Amino acid sequence: MKKRVLVLGCTGSIGSQTLDIIRNEKDLFEVAGLSVGHNQEALESLCAEFNCMGANWNVDGISGLKKLLDESKADIAVNGVAGSQGLLSSVEVLERGINLALANKESVVMAWPLIKELSEKKRCSIVPVDSEHSAIFSLVNHYGSRRISEIIITASGGPFRSYTREQLESVTVEDALKHPTWNMGKKITIDSASLANKGLEVIEACRLFDAETKNVKVLVHPQSVVHSIVRTNDGMLYAQMSDPDMRHPIFSALIWPENRTNYLEPFNLAGHELSFFEPRMDDFPMLRLAYQCAEKGGSYPIAYNAANEIAVDAFINKKIGFTDIPKIVEATLGHDWKKEPWTVEEVLEADRDSHETAKKLLDARTF
Repeated sequence: MKKRVLVLGCTGSIGSQTLDIIRNEKDLFEVAGLSVGHNQEALESLCAEFNCMGANWNVDGISGLKKLLDESKADIAVNGVAGSQGLLSSVEVLERGINLALANKESVVMAWPLIKELSEKKRCSIVPVDSEHSAIFSLVNHYGSRRISEIIITASGGPFRSYTREQLESVTVEDALKHPTWNMGKKITIDSASLANKGLEVIEACRLFDAETKNVKVLVHPQSVVHSIVRTNDGMLYAQMSDPDMRHPIFSALIWPENRTNYLEPFNLAGHELSFFEPRMDDFPMLRLAYQCAEKGGSYPIAYNAANEIAVDAFINKKIGFTDIPKIVEATLGHDWKKEPWTVEEVLEADRDSHETAKKLLDARTF
């Protein structure tokens, strides 16, 4: 029987690649429904192609999403929606007991206790789609969490991995957008350059896999072939490797818990040279700050994410320099974010408060 897939954020990168998989694996999957944030024309075209229903967040709002979820009879939902809308989407999916293939960072970084409790209550699965967490998920499921002593997340290092601290002071937005491996949106590309994206992934890994911060490490791996590594109790390392193609982790999430052949090109290790380096946390403080937030818990991960959003937007608009991004985040984290939010409303309130705090610090230049 075909698995019915609901694609949330169907015109974005994750959504588009999910639909590519479904087009090429028609014996395995069919589209149950689609959602977009704005583009009604694209939604109508895709709904006609896949003969399914759709919802436009900008037009229909949350009520449209709820109707889509209620009527689509989906087996699994791929959440490729960015920001707090993606968090709301995750909650609505899990409320209905639908399995969730999750690419929305905010769901884990901002609201993991709530999301986890909801999935357990409704007896449905959360399968990560990020390439790093997909790799860890596969390795943990294969070896068992009790046999794993350490999780190692790889990072490309972005375009500035070999820059000195002095060179980082003068990099431009255009420089930051030249990612050497991945083709991504502006925000995530700059997050990769500052290692903020890897910081968010550290927080996610600690939460998704119930790991202590001391047992989650980061290695800079410029080739982006090894997506993550686990160390078992006997000291051995086991890695997942593939070409840097997001269709691999998306397919893994869609087919889980099975493992099947697919139309994607098998990875050939011949000809690849792999290198690994320790991250320079003094020169890229966003990673250090993320570890602190993962350790503290409460609303600190929310504040980290929100302050980074404010700072990156200011950098893109050339209001601040690249090295000011972590300064704004650190100044924001200097406030009290100890409260653990347990409802969606409390999560969104903490998100608003931390955005406002970071904005005030930026406007007053007190960072």
